[in-house]
Parts: sequence; C-alpha cells; structure tokens
Amino acid sequence: NPKYLQTLELNKILERLAEHTSFSVGRELALALRPSIDTETVRSRQRETAEAKRLVSVNPGVTVGGARDVRPLLKNAEVGAMIDAQGLLDIQSTLLGGKGLRRAIVPNAADYPSLAEIAQRIEECPKLVAEIGRCINDRGEVMDSASPALARIRRELAVARDRMLDRLNRLVGSSEAGSYLQEMLITQRGGRYVIPIKAEFKGRIPGIVHDQSASGATLFVEPIAVVELGNRLRELQLDEQREIERILRELTADVAEHSVAIGLTVQALAELDLALAKAEYAFESRCVEPDVLDGSPPKGDAPYATYLQLVRARHPLLPAETVVPIDVHLGGEFLALIITGPNTGGKTVALKTVGLLAAMFQCGLQIPAGDGSALRVFSGLYADIGDEQSIEQSLSTFSSHMSNIVSILAEADADSLVLLDELGAGTDPTEGSALGQAILMELLERRVPAMVTTHYNELKLFAQATAGVQNASVEFDVATLAPTYRLTVGLPGRSNAFAIARRLGLPEEIITE
Repeated sequence: NPKYLQTLELNKILERLAEHTSFSVGRELALALRPSIDTETVRSRQRETAEAKRLVSVNPGVTVGGARDVRPLLKNAEVGAMIDAQGLLDIQSTLLGGKGLRRAIVPNAADYPSLAEIAQRIEECPKLVAEIGRCINDRGEVMDSASPALARIRRELAVARDRMLDRLNRLVGSSEAGSYLQEMLITQRGGRYVIPIKAEFKGRIPGIVHDQSASGATLFVEPIAVVELGNRLRELQLDEQREIERILRELTADVAEHSVAIGLTVQALAELDLALAKAEYAFESRCVEPDVLDGSPPKGDAPYATYLQLVRARHPLLPAETVVPIDVHLGGEFLALIITGPNTGGKTVALKTVGLLAAMFQCGLQIPAGDGSALRVFSGLYADIGDEQSIEQSLSTFSSHMSNIVSILAEADADSLVLLDELGAGTDPTEGSALGQAILMELLERRVPAMVTTHYNELKLFAQATAGVQNASVEFDVATLAPTYRLTVGLPGRSNAFAIARRLGLPEEIITE
C-alpha cells in the first residue's frame, strides 16, 4: 500500500537512489521501484545489486555512458517523421554506450550472471552506428562524406561564395562607393549578402533594400551587380538543404528498421543503470546484503519462525556520523515486540528503521546494517506512525490512529509486518491500554508479527505475562537528560518523567507529592 510506504519514507530513499542513475530512463525506474512480495524476485534483485557492487569494485568507471532516452525519436522514425542530426547522434551515443557496457559484462558472465542476462539484450547495431558516424560529425553537422552530391554542391557553394565576396569587396573598396557607406563591411540579411548604405544616399548604389537599422539611418542593400550571384548562391544553398534532408531521411529510415532493437537496448541500459545506481548507493550508505529468510516453520522449540534479524541497523535518512545503530530481532520466542521508553528516546525511529529497511530489502536495495542481518519477504508492510490528525476530516489524534489500525487489521495476515506507534495513545490511558492489549491479542491469535511503541505500564506488564510478546526499551541517561538511542530487547523501559522533571527544576515537594 503506497500510503504505508510513504509513512516509512521510502520515496526519499528512491530519490537518493535516482541521483546515482546516469540517464533519464534509469532514473524513471529508480523512482518507480516498489517492494516485491515474491521471494524469488527479491532474491534476483539482491543478486543484481551484489553483482553490480562487485563490478563497480573491479571496474570503477563502468557506466551506461552516453545513453539517452531516444524512445520518442524511435516513435518518430516509425511514423516517418525525420530525425535531426542531433537526434541521430543521441541514438548513436546510446548504442555505443550499450556496446561498451555489453562488452564489459557479457564476457564475464560467470562472475555477473544476472547482469549478463540483462546485457545480452543490448543490440549493438554496428551498421547503423557506422552510417551515422560516416554522415554526421560530433558537432551535429552533416559532413561532405555523407554523399557525393552533397560534396559537389558544397564545392560549388564555396566557389559561388568566393565570387560573391570578391565582387562585393571590390565594390566596397572603390572610391566611388566609399562615401555612400555607413561602414566598410559586408554582412547578411535574410540569407542575402548586403552592404550598409547611409539612408540619404539611397539609390546612389542601385540594388535591393533588405533591411534598415533601428534608427533608420542605415539601409542594408544588395547591389544590383551581385543579385544574379546571390540568386545562384541561394539556389545552391537550397540544393544543399534538400540533400541534407534526403540524407537525414535515409538515416531515419535505417533507425526505423532498427527501432525494436534500439528500444530493447534502451530498456536493458535502464535496468543496468538502476543496478549500478543501487551499487553506488550501497557504497555511499555502507550497506550490506542481508540474508533472505525463507519463512520456513520454527526451528527446534521456538514457537515462531524468524521474521527479521537486524544487526547494527541504521536509519538511512539520519546522518551516518551520528546515527546510533540498533540490534533488533523478531520471531523465535516472540511474535510481538513492545518498545517502551521516554519521549525523543528513539522508539519511533526504531520502528521506522525496521519498516524502511524491510521495504528497501524487498526493492532489491542493500540495507545499512551489519553482517548477519536477515529478513523475510513480507506480503504487506503496515505502519501507523506519527500524528496524522486531520482538521479537514475532523479526526482527532486517537481517531486518526484508530482508523489506520482498523484498516490494518482488515488487511494484515501472517505474512505481513505491522508497526504501530504509541498504541492506544490519545485517549483515556485505562481505555487506551485495554484497547492496546486487545489489539495485540488479536494480532497474536492471527500470528501477525508486530512491533509497537507505548508509554503504558499495562502493556509492559502484558508483555511480561503473555507468551509470544517481548519487551524492549530505548535507553535514557538521567544524568544528562539525553537519550542514548540504544535499543535493548528483553527489558521494559521507563518514561523517566520524575527524573526529567527534577533535572528541569520542578520543586522537590511537588515531585514528592
């Protein structure tokens, strides 16, 4: 459910992942990534990421290179719309990037089998690449070598231009015309060569007026003596343009013939781009590949299967240099974990860490944790975390939480993971704790793994007295009034309200009372 993924802030992780992609199609895949509920798919995704990490370690410069999203160009080619020179260069660059990546991976398929399976879908299209390279240079210009006709037209163009400029230079340099000119220069207006004549001498040099200056003091005139040369030059320019267009249309037709292959290449490059981005993100965030728990029945005397085992897990959105790792497990002797402790002590962060790492794992991302971490693939991740009080919907904090819990209870099953923050809070403590216990009993009876946070002593006692439920606590240093953020499974926590009040200066007689 996207709502719960939003609560866990998976979108922020995907945005960071997308920053490591190299082109727009890979970025689209990164932002669209969602957890899979199929164990084999998750294993496959994790293998791709692990292989990409090894590839990047061996070959740090490996990338999708100059790949571009050329899919719109392919659609144009298929309907006969001409692709311009820059578009053809983008197609060539994409194919060359694919060629480089294919040749870096496929020969080493034994080391990177999952990546090689993707890379084998890359089509190099060597004839098309060579033809584009023969016709268009790196600046996006159609070269003389593109066709004999173009080479001939351009030779004639050069001769015609030289004749034109020679005639104009002689005219501008003559003593007769010099006094009529605003400046001794030759320029162009509307593709025609002109000279700037002072407006008061209009007609002294016969010709065609093509433009005038903003002030009106200068007229830009094509002398009548060069009009025929200008016409010839223009004809050759049109011939050149027609020949360039013919060449581009031929290349577009070639692209249309290869459009399916190029499309497959773009998709394969995007998938490899995503895998490499996952590797880069894993290096950046110091992530490891967790083991995949298969959800098999409990081992030995344990009443429950193991659902997750996180070693030194860190919330990936907190600063790496200050975040405090937590060790947490779920399953085996208990199905539900109740975390208690003071406000700002890290209870909510612990819930979010578990939920977010589970979502990342099922997306195929490695997780910021230590070796020995393991997770099973959950069919649903349900999280009621934070205060979602809505003025628009007239929902109080309690009503908002209860609405979420009602939805969660309607959907969650034994293959789900349920995370509930401040269970039963926002109403009368006696009723709230009773509701909390009843909700936990319902989850226990349905064998739904859950982690909850609370301040209620009744829920701590419930955990001590109920099989399948375990206490955990976040530590708080009373001497410094600072949380340590460490999580201890097996011990209930204290809210430390009296100690905090005393340290903040509440009179002793009030505390005693």
